Amino acid sequence: MKSIKEVKDLKGKKVLLRLDLNVPVRDGKILNDFRIKKVIPTIGFLQERGAKVIILSHIGRKKEDTLKPVFDYLVGEVKNIKFNGDVLDESAFELVGKMKEGEVILMENLRKHEEEKEGDDSFSKQISKLGDIYVNESFSNSHRDHSSITGIPKFLPSYSGILFQKEIDGLSSCFEPQEPSLFILGGNKLKTKLSFVEHSLEIGSFVFVGGALANDFFKEKKFEIGKSFVCEEKFNLGSLLENKKLILPIDVVVRNSGGEIITKKPENVLSDEKILDAGPQTISLLEDKLKEVKFVLMNGPLGDYEKGFGKPTNDLIQAIAGSGIQSIIGGGDTTALINELGIEGKFTFVSTGGGAMLEFLQNKTLPGIEALG
Repeated sequence: MKSIKEVKDLKGKKVLLRLDLNVPVRDGKILNDFRIKKVIPTIGFLQERGAKVIILSHIGRKKEDTLKPVFDYLVGEVKNIKFNGDVLDESAFELVGKMKEGEVILMENLRKHEEEKEGDDSFSKQISKLGDIYVNESFSNSHRDHSSITGIPKFLPSYSGILFQKEIDGLSSCFEPQEPSLFILGGNKLKTKLSFVEHSLEIGSFVFVGGALANDFFKEKKFEIGKSFVCEEKFNLGSLLENKKLILPIDVVVRNSGGEIITKKPENVLSDEKILDAGPQTISLLEDKLKEVKFVLMNGPLGDYEKGFGKPTNDLIQAIAGSGIQSIIGGGDTTALINELGIEGKFTFVSTGGGAMLEFLQNKTLPGIEALG
């Protein structure tokens, strides 16, 4: 895999730069700029070398979701940047044809086109006609076999971005973690994280499963989970529950039918209650574990972060930051909190990836990496 830093002459070259600008937006304002800030140096690197930069990205889950708020943000950070309505419009090719060295164009949401997620080669080929070379600076999307990730490299000389290489280097350090080690996995959708839970139990000393992921384990243990979120899929978690390395929350924060927020043991949850967060005893347990281990990995929050249940996650992140041990952190909500706290430098590495981070750690490669090989 070649890095963009290895290209000696970028002057006048049209560079298709795949970024992850899929950031949360409310009322036209960026709520978390962590991922954007991470890629601005790469844009500057290309501009300084006289490249013509065409940025490709997606945002949101709907075709009508727009990158315009991201463009408005970038106007204050990147010189000579323009916005175009669609990557396949005639205007896109006209704008690119008139570009001067050092100029930047942000193309509209790639997922306006279904072909992007389908990995359609004809779509990839059409987009590739806009550029001379391709740069993948979207590690966090490189676990997906999408047109702009694995398709375009079939048609253009392709390179990894500066941040992309930092992700690989930073995460590779925990293929063989220092022992004893602690893996903390939160968030939701056990379907997407179960294989990494299993992998962690094979290589780690302690594996804590929290957030909504824990609800599926509680259900397997025949606990009442009330209105709590669980995956629709059925899992056989019996063997995992027997593993002595596995740690589940020992107390949880719930909301009852009257709207009251209370803390209780998970086995005492009632049918009218919803589990929303980890309790204080659980955080104390994890803080004690941090004193025993030499390595910690954390991916995903312990509670419904978007609904305001972030204090336990906040407290745990602060404890990891102050532990002084080797620490790898990832996941959108988790990194958003670190960004808000301004403590990124207190961790060994903070990844822009969520699912991509876990898949890379498990498989030591990704479809997006293979496409650049």
